[in-house]
Amino acid sequence: MMVNWNNLDTLKSYSELEKVEKVDLISAMTGESGAERVKNYQVPMACGLSYNYAAKEVDDNILKALANLADEAQLSEKFEALYNGEVINTGEKRLVLHQLTRGQLGDKVMADGVDKREFYVNEQKRIADFANKVHSGEITNAKGEKFTTVVQIGIGGSDLGPRAMYLALENWAKRTGNFKMEARFISNVDPDDASAVLAGIDVEHSVFILVSKSGTTLETLTNESFVTDALKKAGLDASKHMIAVTSQTSPLAKSDRYLEAFFMDDYIGGRYSSTSGVGGAVLSLAFGPEVFAAFLEGAASEDELAKQKDILKNPAMLDALIGVYERNVLGYDSTAVLPYSQALSRFPAHLQQLDMESNGKSVNRFGEPIDYVTGPIIFGEPGTNGQHSFYQLLHQGTDIIPLQFIGFKNSQLQNDVNIQDSTSQQKLCANVAAQIVAFACGKKDENLNKNFKGGRPSSIIVGDELDPKALGALLSHFENKVMFQGFVWNINSFDQEGVQLGKVLAKKVLAHETDGALTEYAKLLAI
Repeated sequence: MMVNWNNLDTLKSYSELEKVEKVDLISAMTGESGAERVKNYQVPMACGLSYNYAAKEVDDNILKALANLADEAQLSEKFEALYNGEVINTGEKRLVLHQLTRGQLGDKVMADGVDKREFYVNEQKRIADFANKVHSGEITNAKGEKFTTVVQIGIGGSDLGPRAMYLALENWAKRTGNFKMEARFISNVDPDDASAVLAGIDVEHSVFILVSKSGTTLETLTNESFVTDALKKAGLDASKHMIAVTSQTSPLAKSDRYLEAFFMDDYIGGRYSSTSGVGGAVLSLAFGPEVFAAFLEGAASEDELAKQKDILKNPAMLDALIGVYERNVLGYDSTAVLPYSQALSRFPAHLQQLDMESNGKSVNRFGEPIDYVTGPIIFGEPGTNGQHSFYQLLHQGTDIIPLQFIGFKNSQLQNDVNIQDSTSQQKLCANVAAQIVAFACGKKDENLNKNFKGGRPSSIIVGDELDPKALGALLSHFENKVMFQGFVWNINSFDQEGVQLGKVLAKKVLAHETDGALTEYAKLLAI
């Protein structure tokens, strides 16, 4: 079947979706009807997770209209074209292959004269071999002593995803005996970032991972120099403490400044790179290659579900379509990501980049202006902390903000106490359940200061425990959700021209090649 790339507002199914009667969420979620929705409005995900959308403003009529939109927009066909190696990144004229780092979804993909699945698997094997040698003491510092800490130097997708994944599994790894090395991260070009990390580690027993696909990222190379200088001041040979994750064509690829170099390619964007060597090196060193392999397995399992044409069997596509309905028909401009798991403390920050850098576009994939809204503002914080922060606005503010809850039945450390007839984990889960119903149903009160209007939509992803496979499935779900929404909006979710202008101007400031306001701001900051 030929794939057609059309703007959302040209699709007949979108016009029909706009005409479908809206759902009264308060009525839908009150009493027995609400109980039935919670039981029925859910879709199984991989690795024991499930996506429950009972508290969303949808019913069977809207779901049918969304299914028609998915068909007319050819979402399944476009995903198939992507994983079979068509040029989906039109802005940079590149393939999009991050799913291929964790499994072969379709045909063999050849690029640059090589089988790309074999290339990614080979790099994973090289990383695993390196990590095992570090753990066994075959690769050591200059004194023959084991490395105890790994520090990733990168920014954007080279930091946010890997950092979020590490924090998500740190406690699980400690409980299960899979914790090999502490991981730390340096990202900000602010010297206080690198200084604080270096002051908090044993530099002599640390191995550093420099992550830059191009090998030219200003912030990352600046921080590399910062770290190299610290190693030299400690009397250490920096080349014996550093490895690189980069492309084969970058200046870092064959440099003698590194113990080893592992490779990625231009077909994987930074925000989609956690399952490539960008996440693989640090996670394999921190937890062992077997844990990273389980993480990939979870992502691959969820990717398989994303191939389903039936939206009620495809949780990522369903989540994406409901998000489009909320954004383009109901007019909501933000989404809050609310994980009730401290392990996911940095997951909202990763999703913020994933979603806003991918779908923060106002032209279609052909570079033509579009006349409808696209990606929402993404923000979030773990519960229950957020309840004592911005939930006031979520409950009683003038804007309705859709909510994405994430919750687990069991804690990672499984170290809990019973206080006032319930455990801490039970209290955490009770708060999730209570918030969903409070947002949806509200509470009437004659005192308007105490009145909750309700009608605030939410969904929840639920699992038994956050382990490597569940984390992989969770990551894949959101990557594929963002991809499907980009397809619906007919935008290119895989380039990021919006981050370039500031970089160009910053270089002009440093070179003192400025005029006008830029000159005055440079003076203001004593540059």
